[in-house]
Amino acid sequence: MAQDYHSEEEVLGKAYDARLMRRLLGYIKPYKKYVILAIVMNIVVAALGPLRPYLTKIAVDDYIIHSNYSGLIWIAVLLFASLLLQSVIQYFLTYYTQLLGQKTLYDLRVQLFTHTQKLALKFFDKTPIGRIVTRTTNDVESLGELFSSGIVMVFSDIFIIVWILVFMFAMDIKLSLVTLSVLPVLIYGTFLFRKKVRESYRDVRLHLARLNSYMQEHVTGMNVVQIFNKEKDELNRFARINNDYRVSNIKSIFYYAIFYPGVELLSSVAIGLIIWYGGGEIIQGTLTIGVLFAFIQYTEMFFRPIRDLSEKYNIMQTAMASSERIFKLLDDRTFVKNPENSTAELRSIKGDIEFRNVWFAYNDEDWILKNISFKIKAGETVAIVGHTGAGKTSIINILTRFYDIQKGSMLVDGIDISKVDKRELRKYISTVLQDVFLFSGTISTNISMDNNYISKEKLMEAAKIVGAERFISQLPDRYDEPVKERGATLSVGQKQLISFARALAYDPRILILDEATSSVDTETEILIQKAIEKLLVGRTAIVIAHRLSTIQSADNIIVMHKGEIRESGTHQELLAKRGIYYKLYQLQYKDQEIARTGS
Repeated sequence: MAQDYHSEEEVLGKAYDARLMRRLLGYIKPYKKYVILAIVMNIVVAALGPLRPYLTKIAVDDYIIHSNYSGLIWIAVLLFASLLLQSVIQYFLTYYTQLLGQKTLYDLRVQLFTHTQKLALKFFDKTPIGRIVTRTTNDVESLGELFSSGIVMVFSDIFIIVWILVFMFAMDIKLSLVTLSVLPVLIYGTFLFRKKVRESYRDVRLHLARLNSYMQEHVTGMNVVQIFNKEKDELNRFARINNDYRVSNIKSIFYYAIFYPGVELLSSVAIGLIIWYGGGEIIQGTLTIGVLFAFIQYTEMFFRPIRDLSEKYNIMQTAMASSERIFKLLDDRTFVKNPENSTAELRSIKGDIEFRNVWFAYNDEDWILKNISFKIKAGETVAIVGHTGAGKTSIINILTRFYDIQKGSMLVDGIDISKVDKRELRKYISTVLQDVFLFSGTISTNISMDNNYISKEKLMEAAKIVGAERFISQLPDRYDEPVKERGATLSVGQKQLISFARALAYDPRILILDEATSSVDTETEILIQKAIEKLLVGRTAIVIAHRLSTIQSADNIIVMHKGEIRESGTHQELLAKRGIYYKLYQLQYKDQEIARTGS
């Protein structure tokens, strides 16, 4: 998995990509009034800063030298007023830029989650979950700085530099040129800094991806790590990855530690040049002391936005890399196609199912199912048996339209389901899988799935019918009992009973059931068996059978072998053939029969 992360993180992309930026600006478009307001406020704030050194020049040349105390008071009031006005505007500027950032991030997260929900299971088969989570959290958060302080606030730095240059050249052109003589060195240093930071940034991202990948994988598999006493070995591996991440970050900090003092040094050199040249001009009587003071202040102000622009460059670089990965996810079209302008509708279906010459492969033509044909009448129960990898689960996956088939057709009540909206089809199908998934919430929300059409009474009735009421009634908060992530506080059997209650509450016409109970005790297995019997009544059911009793009571048994249907018939008919089913029965089900008759 770590290698999979590397392949995507290594590509750093451009520091600025016009195509990506156009797409990002599209998210700001609905809030352009905030952008316009922020730019206007930026222009004003940027002017108020450089105004103060100019007022200082007036105070020194016009009032202090001439001992004009009353005039000096007015200049002091103006200086204070400019500071106050700048603070007020800065407050609103910060508020609205952050508001802009949060609104755009909210929209982007909603779009990402909506898109992710539409993706086919094929996408999740090949994509680590950690990567998808990172796109919606870390990468979106990286864009937050761009939206809230990057795009808009970069104008502030540019406007400040422009205003400073306007004031400086308006006061003295020669002294301005002397002050700016250090710029070539600064520009060269800035480009060198960007190049080095860009390289170190790539290393930081690579090692962070490794760290995230390792953490996710080993926290998920913590029970395996602990059972094999691998904690020390895994800690050593984690320490090495963590150390690589630390070293790459220190390397990145090293370039910052050189660049910022370097800018300060150039600022000091510029001030030294001003004092040297300006002092000589004052001695010769061609320059005033006020202008010299103003230029010293302007020089200190001039280098601050240049440092900030370098920081904005890093924000831009991070945002470009993050946006490239986000748009790669948003542009992924691994969908199970819905028919356009479909006229086929499923209404009050009976539950007839037919497979006609169905061929299916997860990848290219590596066929998992080959020429599958069978019919199930409404209300019948069909058991599917076969060795691991025979294609049993694939039949479930394609009937629920989690995957598209390559050849053939599947019909429900005589209607080709490829011509029906998949959401409409799934209204009539419920699945109870071996690996039950419960969400954080309560027992009640996990049965109803927050469906407003399922009343409390209906879900309680469903729980009672399948036997879940027995353990729910013993919980402190009964149906309002909190359920932790993946139902961690419940046993395997309890989770399975909740999933049966969930299926029954939705009252499906077609029930798909993977009824494995290898991890439950005998008492719970009896409860689950009774729940299955009640669930199957009056419904069309496809059961991946692991239990002899289900097979014996099935209307038909389909025997799968290497993606093909090799046999079909009732339990007794298939035993009489003494074929694949007979051998499977001898291996897998004979012990169940002996245990049952023995008891």
